[in-house]
Amino acid sequence: MSLVRNVGTIGGLTAVSRVFGFARDMLLARALGAGAAADAWQVAFILPNTFRRLFAEGAFSVAFVPMYARALGSEGGGAAGEEAAHRFANDVLAVFIWVLLGFSALAMLAMPLLIGLLAGEFANVPGKFELAVSLSRITFPYLMLVSLVAMLSGVLNARSRFAPGAFVPVLLNLTLIAAIGVGYWLRAQWAGDDDRIMANALAWGLFAAGFAQLGYMVWATRKAGVRLEVRRPRFSPEVKRLSLLILPATFGAGIYQISQFVDTFFATSLPQGSLTLLKFADRLNQMPLGIIGIALGTAILPMLARHLQSGDHAEAQRLQANAVEMALLLTLPAATALAICAPAFTEAFFRAGKMTAADTALMAQITMALVAGLPAYVLVKVFQPGFFSREDTRTPVWIAAGALLVNIALNFYVVPRYGIVGLASATAITATLNVLTLYTFLQLRGWFHWTAKLTGRVLRQLVATGAMGAALYWLTPALSAYYGGSAWERALALSALVAAGMAVFFPVAWLIGAIDKDLVAQLRRKRPAKPVNLAP
Repeated sequence: MSLVRNVGTIGGLTAVSRVFGFARDMLLARALGAGAAADAWQVAFILPNTFRRLFAEGAFSVAFVPMYARALGSEGGGAAGEEAAHRFANDVLAVFIWVLLGFSALAMLAMPLLIGLLAGEFANVPGKFELAVSLSRITFPYLMLVSLVAMLSGVLNARSRFAPGAFVPVLLNLTLIAAIGVGYWLRAQWAGDDDRIMANALAWGLFAAGFAQLGYMVWATRKAGVRLEVRRPRFSPEVKRLSLLILPATFGAGIYQISQFVDTFFATSLPQGSLTLLKFADRLNQMPLGIIGIALGTAILPMLARHLQSGDHAEAQRLQANAVEMALLLTLPAATALAICAPAFTEAFFRAGKMTAADTALMAQITMALVAGLPAYVLVKVFQPGFFSREDTRTPVWIAAGALLVNIALNFYVVPRYGIVGLASATAITATLNVLTLYTFLQLRGWFHWTAKLTGRVLRQLVATGAMGAALYWLTPALSAYYGGSAWERALALSALVAAGMAVFFPVAWLIGAIDKDLVAQLRRKRPAKPVNLAP
C-alpha cells in the first residue's frame, strides 16, 4: 500500500475523530464555559493524555514499530518471522504492563504534588486545586489503558493495518460526548448550576473510554490473527534494546507534548479561564495537525524502516520527499485559512451558553498565534521518522532539548507582556526552530535532501495559498453578521468560507503546478501498471 493510500486511510478516520472531538469541545464550551471547573477538568484531561502522547504514542511507538517490523521480516519472513514478532511483542507486553501499573499508582498517590507543580496557582481559588486533584485521580488510569491501545495499534501499523488505530479516538470522543449529556442531566436534576457535577461526569467518562478503546483494539488484533498473552516479565535482549531506545525517544519524539506541560504551567498563572481558552483554540489547530501530521508520521515510519532494511535508500528519499510535499500542500492553506477566519470560527463554533463574546475574541487571537507554527508541527512528524527508522533516537533528544529551553526562555519573556497569546506564539516559534534543526541534521548526514524540484513545488503552493488568503480576507468580514446568528446562519456562513477557500486554492494550485498531476493520475488508477516516479 502506498504512502498516499496509507495517509488517506489514517487521515480519513482521524478526520472523523476530529469532527467528533470538535463537537465535544463545542458542547463543553457551552456546558462549562471558561471558569474554575473548566480549568480543573482541562488539567485532569491534560495529565494522562500528555503522558500518553509522550510515552505510548511517542517514545514507545517510534522505538517499538521499527523493531517489530524488522522481526516480521527476519529469517526470511513467513512463519519464522511471525514467530519472532509474536515472541518479541509478548515479551514487551509482559514488561510494559507492570511499568504502566507502577507508574499510574505512584502518580495517583503523588497527585497533589503533580498538580501543585503544574497548576499551583489553582490554590488561590477556593476549591479549584482540590477539584483538580480529585478529577486527575479519576482520569489518570486512562494512561495505562490507552498505552496498551497504542501498543496494539503499533502491532497493526507494522502490518500496514492502520484503520483500527486511527478509529479508536472516535470511541473516546463519543464516550465524552455521552458524559457531557449525563453531566448536564445530573447538574440540572441534583445540583442546579454546580459545574463540579459536569467535571466529574467528564472524568468518569474518560475512565470508561479507556476500557472501550482497549476492548476494541483487542478485538481488532485478534481479527488480524495476532493473539498476545500476558506472561511473566522477561528482559530479553530485544526488550533491553527497546528500553534503551525508548529513553532518548521519550524526549526526542515528545517536544510538542513536553511543551504542553510547559504551556499549562504558564497558562495557569494567567487569569482564570486562560488554560481552557488555549485548549479550545488548540482544538482548531489540531484539526489539520491531527489529520495530516499524525497520518503522515504513522504511515511513514514502518515504510521507511522497511526501505532501509532492504538497503533502498533512494526509495526512502523519495518517500520522505513525497511526505514533505503532501504536508505543505495541505498545511500551508490550512494555516492561512485558520489565521484569517479565526474570529469567524471561534464566534460561530464556541460562543453560546457560558462562553462569552470576550472569551471567543481572545480565543481567536490565540488561534492565530498557534497556527503560525502549523506547517512546522506537521513537518516534525515527517522528519523525525528519518531518525527513528534508523534507530537514531539520540539526535532528536539534543534538538528537542535545545528547542524546549528556547520555549521556556521565550515564555518567561512573552507571557508577562503578552499573556496567553504570547504563550501561543512561543509554541509556534519553538516548533519552527525544532523542524529547521531536524532538517539540517538530515541534510548533513545525507539522509534527506531538499531538491530544486521540491522548492519549485512549494513556491507554487505559496502562490495558490496567497490567492486563497486574499479571497478569504475580503469575504470573512462581509459575512460577520451571520457568525453569531442561528445555527443555520452560522453553518451557511462557515460553509461559504470553506467553499470559497477551496474554490480558489485547488484550481489555482492545479493550474500553476502546485499539485503533482502524476500523483493524481496514480490515485485514479486502482492498480497502476507501473510505479510513478514522484521524486522531486
